[in-house]
Amino acid sequence: MDKLKVKIPVADRVYPLTIDPAREEGLRKAAKSIEKMVKQLEQSYAVRDKQDVLAMCALQFAARAEQVTIDSHADVEEASKQLELLNELLSDELS
Repeated sequence: MDKLKVKIPVADRVYPLTIDPAREEGLRKAAKSIEKMVKQLEQSYAVRDKQDVLAMCALQFAARAEQVTIDSHADVEEASKQLELLNELLSDELS
C-alpha cells in the first residue's frame, strides 16, 4: 500500500508525516482534539508556554485512555461475576 505524505498542525507547528492512508482521518481528528484542548488550557489557566500546555494535553489524553482501560476491565469483571452467578443458578436448577 502506498504511503501518504501529510502535514499535521499541532500547537503552532506543522509536522510532516508519512502514513498509511487509512490512518489519515484519525490523525487529523486527533490533531483537532489537541488544538481544541490547547486553546481551552491556554484560556483557562493563562499558560503561555507551549511545552507546558502540550504536557498537560498529553497527561489528559493519557489519563482518558487509562480510564477507558480501567472501566473496560471493571465491566469485564462485573460481567464475569454475573455469568458465574447465572451458571450457579442454572446448575442448581438442572440438578
